[in-house]
Amino acid sequence: MPKLNVEGVGEFEVEEGTRLVLALTDTAQVDQLHACGGQGRCTTCRVEITDGAPSQMTAAEKETLTARELSGVRLSCQVLCQQDMTVNVISRLEGSGRADAGGRPDEELQPQPVEWVDA
Repeated sequence: MPKLNVEGVGEFEVEEGTRLVLALTDTAQVDQLHACGGQGRCTTCRVEITDGAPSQMTAAEKETLTARELSGVRLSCQVLCQQDMTVNVISRLEGSGRADAGGRPDEELQPQPVEWVDA
């Protein structure tokens, strides 16, 4: 099982293939934002992967990050836990002014069909 080290929170074993956003919210109990419900559109679930970043990303993630001119971050709703990673959560409900973190993302990557590109 991959190990997920969440900076300032702890280290957790997660089931391989789990969406990072769900590993953060369900396993690490972090109040990670995900306003669009894990569709790769809003960037509220952005994180810094400081070690173990996957070499590929979904086309939806790449398009959103490019459109928003964001670099050095990943969308946790578009990352699968397939290897050990260290993550800095930079977008949390606490202090955001939002009423809630967002609708629960599906277990499977969205939007479908998933297309992978180089990160």
